[in-house]
Amino acid sequence: MRHALGRLNLMSFIPLFVILAYWVRIEAVLFVVTFMFPLLLAIQEITGQTNSDDGSLPPGTDEIDFLTGVKNRQYVLRHLGNFLQSQINTGRETAVLHVDVDRFHTLNERYGMHAGDLLLVEVAQRISDCVRERDLVARINGDDFAVVLYPVKKADFSVMLAIADRVREALSQPFSVDQNTCYLTCSIGLCVAGRAPSNTPESLLASAGMALAEAQRQGGDTTRSFSPKMRRDTQKLQTLSSELVSALENGQIRPYFQPQICTGDGQIIGFEALARWDHPVNGTVLPALFLKAIEDGGFAERLSEVILYHALSALKSWDRAGFRVPSVGVNFSSHDLRNPKLVEKIKWEVDRFDIAPSRISIEVLETVVSDHNEDVITRNIRGLAANGFGIDLDDFGTGHASIANIRRFGVNRIKIDRAFITNIDVDSDQQIMTSTILRMAEGLGIEAIAEGVETVSEQAKLVQMGCRYTQGFGLARPMPFEDTIAWLHKHQEKNSGLSKASKKAG
Repeated sequence: MRHALGRLNLMSFIPLFVILAYWVRIEAVLFVVTFMFPLLLAIQEITGQTNSDDGSLPPGTDEIDFLTGVKNRQYVLRHLGNFLQSQINTGRETAVLHVDVDRFHTLNERYGMHAGDLLLVEVAQRISDCVRERDLVARINGDDFAVVLYPVKKADFSVMLAIADRVREALSQPFSVDQNTCYLTCSIGLCVAGRAPSNTPESLLASAGMALAEAQRQGGDTTRSFSPKMRRDTQKLQTLSSELVSALENGQIRPYFQPQICTGDGQIIGFEALARWDHPVNGTVLPALFLKAIEDGGFAERLSEVILYHALSALKSWDRAGFRVPSVGVNFSSHDLRNPKLVEKIKWEVDRFDIAPSRISIEVLETVVSDHNEDVITRNIRGLAANGFGIDLDDFGTGHASIANIRRFGVNRIKIDRAFITNIDVDSDQQIMTSTILRMAEGLGIEAIAEGVETVSEQAKLVQMGCRYTQGFGLARPMPFEDTIAWLHKHQEKNSGLSKASKKAG
């Protein structure tokens, strides 16, 4: 009634009623026109004033995301509440999938905010095309989307995984942006209503968010389901986050060094410096648990400084001990690489330790190279290469780096992701993909190192395939610096014995 009155201009009907009253000669009608119209006009004025005061919109408009046209967060919470309430009576279950586009901020930086908005519209449409008719799709924040499954008698986990797989497959297809082609991946967290800590829409949505965070900590482009352990880990992470600053400054966070070995002669070709947290109460904390907190807290640059310092110190110590370690690989995130003074900063540290730049390998994720064009990151990587630092393309095969990018960034080594190495001794598909990468590297005149080698048979297969360099638990686990000297002694003795035995056999 209120919205109907708000749309009518009652003054325009006065002549009609007056003429009607005169024509039918009914005094009662004239009486109504005379006394009722002021009342109706007063009602219209009140309702119109109310509309203007509270800024309310016609029914339904507050449920829609203004950009993508799908539902919004408020709508999701309201309907989840209804679904959960009805579950008590019907026994039907719902579930939530929390979808986040991986590294979306880099697309905004590369193509601009307008192109990013267009991508989000397309993402929303593709997700909507993947779900069932009665399922709900909503944009809940930035590049985050939620899929709420319509309640069923039993929320089948396999159905949720199938929907998640469809979403990830749909978003992996190329997008067209300003006549350019770009590729997206997404991470998905899912939670069935019965597994959330409490029977509230906020708890269910938050639980799916925890599962999403776990998927992102695993590197993204994957799906994880909520478990009570994730909640405990999240609480633990929140506790650890408050200790990060002191841990960085008092030496609790430092690199562990993992050897890289030549398959031909067994010689050490280098180490990779991997961040570990030696917590006084919790023991060794793996980076999957604290690196996200490091980035969110704005400590990524300080972490890189700490790891680089220890890497340079280790090289000097190995030199003094008489061991030949050609280089150490240090990981730099996209956040680090956005620092316009990064090249000068690393050069100053290397000069301070009197270490040749070639003995530091800058490890950059393949996704960073594939996502950036001419910007600060590009200039930094090329500048480091021009100054003699090694450039390692890490996790190769997980992104979309082109051969042109490998050339343009001055990459001199690619690190084949462990996803291609696991079970390579028995999986013919793994062998085909890895052989292709090895041939490409050879054709480009760059080195290739296989990551994640965990068994002797995987190592043997890689040797047979002509892979010259390997790294992984099957060779040596990451170790604190103080253990590296003993390990180097032992490896040197073992390698020397194998070399003597080989000469006798010859």
